[in-house]
This record gives sequence, C-alpha cells and structure tokens, in this order.
Amino acid sequence: MDSGLKHTSVLLNEAVDALLGEPAAADSQAPARTFVDATFGRGGHTRLILSRLLAQDRLMAFDKDQAAVASAAEITDARFSIRHQGFDRLSELGHSVASGILMDLGVSSPQIDDASRGFSFRFDGPLDMRMDTTSGQSVAQWLAAAPTAQITEVIRDYGEERFAGAIAKAIVARRQERGPISTTTELAQLVADTVKTREPGQNPATRTFQAFRIFINAELEALQTALTASIDVLQLQGVLVVISFHSLEDRIVKQFIAGHSRDVYDRRVPFAAPKVMRLLALGRVKPSASEVAANPRSRSAIMRIAQRIA
Repeated sequence: MDSGLKHTSVLLNEAVDALLGEPAAADSQAPARTFVDATFGRGGHTRLILSRLLAQDRLMAFDKDQAAVASAAEITDARFSIRHQGFDRLSELGHSVASGILMDLGVSSPQIDDASRGFSFRFDGPLDMRMDTTSGQSVAQWLAAAPTAQITEVIRDYGEERFAGAIAKAIVARRQERGPISTTTELAQLVADTVKTREPGQNPATRTFQAFRIFINAELEALQTALTASIDVLQLQGVLVVISFHSLEDRIVKQFIAGHSRDVYDRRVPFAAPKVMRLLALGRVKPSASEVAANPRSRSAIMRIAQRIA
C-alpha cells in the first residue's frame, strides 16, 4: 500500500491553465464540457481541474494502477469518474467528446517511493515495476527467461544505455550461476558492478531501471495509441496537453504534434489533395527554476500543447 506517500504534480497550474483556457463565469449557461485526465496518478491535476469546472462540466480519468484508482475514491464530486484502464483505451470514449485531454506521463512519486512496487533502486523490494499489478509479467518474471539479445535490446533502446550488452550478459550469467534476480537491490548492485563509469550524480542503474519499466508496461506503445486516439476523441478546438519526463516520450509527442500540424502531400500522387493538418501546436513549457528547486523530479519535464483544428 502507498498510504501516506505524497505526490507533487509537475507543472500543475500551467497544465490546467492550458487545458481549460480562460475561466468561464460561474453562472455561465455555456454547454457542458467534458475533460479527460488520461493519467490520474494521485489526482493532483484532477483536483485542480474540478475546482475550476462549471457545475455542468464533467471530468473523466483513466489509470491502470489499482492504488491510484483506490485513491480516486476519496473524490466525491459527482462530476468526476475514473476507469481502471490505461490511457491506451482512450478511443473507447467515442468521437469528438472531449474539450481537453491531459496526459501526465511517467511514474508518480507514491509508485516510486513504495518499495513493494519495485520501481526504484533506492529501496529494497520485489523486482516488479508493473503499473497494473493485476496483470502481465513482472520484471523479475521476464528476466528469469529472457535471452541476452532481448535484454540487450530493451536496455539499449528504452534506457539509451551504452553498456546494455555488458549488463544483459551479467544478468544472464547471474541467472545461470545463482538463479534469477528477484529484488531491486540485486539488480542495482549487479548493474553497479558492471557499469564502471557513469555521469556524475547519476546512479549506474538509472537507465536500466527506466528501460525495464518502460518495456514491461509497454509505455511507448501505449503513448502512441493514446496520442492517435486523442485527435478523434477531442472536439474541434479541443486542447491536448502532454507532460513527458524523458527524451523517448518527448520525441514521440513532439513528432506526433509536428506530423499533424502541417498539410501532408503524397509524393506518389502529386495531384491529389493533401492530408489536411488536424492540430495546431500551441507551445512548449518547462518547469520554472523555483519549481525545480522545490521538486527536483520536475527538472526533466516538458509540456507540449496542441489544439485540434480539423
């Protein structure tokens, strides 16, 4: 359980301001709007959004983490609902239903700080890392049988780790000699023993832990699916807000917005009408120096904003 573990939402006011736009008058007779918090986490963004919505508005949230869904039960606002699903199920909401969609990617502080979840090398715990502990393989289960080549590929591609091959060989050698790795401490020590150089201030296991978490949760594939669905779920003039925390995520978001922010011509059919741009890029925001000082985990965050225009 993560009772008592706190989470500080990154770019909290900036994200909600971008999502909701100019505040409407409290007595507004405007049509009801629907917003989506596609990654509830511990509800920091959700609670601020609800505080700014009109009585007729609605907010729907997604999260595949049971603990997050359980914490959402504390919210008694009738305008709010949550689904125990990942945001890759976003398309199930239907076509042109949302005035805004917020995606806050990555792992929440309660997930990181709960040793039983196995996300962090700072705590000794089972090597799990699943966002949804009710389904799928844990990292330990996968590593118990994964071949060297696959482990290498995962660490290299999702962790951008230059020592991926050496780490993978060490994991398999350890498995053959003493049995599979089952705890975070065992993995962190093995990586530290294998990686002899590292950037100042960074734990040698940082990239490997990131890689395994992304892989075991299919995070990048889920992000691609959610982004693709977002255009159809958004209404015209609806806003997409995405906060990412590492270069792999941000590259996907940046390329997605850029790819839909221009008319695309098919060079094979030069006289055909172009594929019309559907998004307008509205900007890129990073945390302020004061936010980074107060919450060091925010330092790598990048928020990108776009609007559906077609």
